Amino acid sequence: MSRKPELKGRAARLARLFPTTGGRGQAARTPFVLLVVLLLGGGLIGLLVLNSALSEGSFKLDDLQKETKSLTDQEQALQRDIDAYSAPDALQRRARELGMVPGGDPAFLDPDGTVKGVPGAAAEQSSAQVVRPPEAIVPLTVTSAAPSPSATPAPTPSPTPTPSTAPSSATPTPGR
Repeated sequence: MSRKPELKGRAARLARLFPTTGGRGQAARTPFVLLVVLLLGGGLIGLLVLNSALSEGSFKLDDLQKETKSLTDQEQALQRDIDAYSAPDALQRRARELGMVPGGDPAFLDPDGTVKGVPGAAAEQSSAQVVRPPEAIVPLTVTSAAPSPSATPAPTPSPTPTPSTAPSSATPTPGR
């Protein structure tokens, strides 16, 4: 073992100001090194977790953008269908399929009951031109106000009104 030379004078005084290197200096350094290693390890693990969370958010964002694009395309397709069904020529064609005819000149009623304008009759169509789909035909039903248990059975519904079920007023309602 080598021995350090003995210091004298000013060098000896300076040597006393500094701590001696021994086991105690090593022991004081160990907790500091462990603290630094733990902080670096914790920082790396934190960065890994943060990176994973950002990646997951990125995947969710990508999926939501694809879903938004799909729903936007579907909305545009439905809007095109609505525009096609509401076009004047398509409305006219479907109205003719249901047996509707263009109306005549309109007449208007004032609140006092006077008629403004001269009503015109709708153009007649022959029965050969009228093609009604089955869902457009609605059967006529007769309902009674208060059925009684001792009453006779209800009459069978009739597609044409009989004189007893005809309205009491012979004046047609304009606009219907």
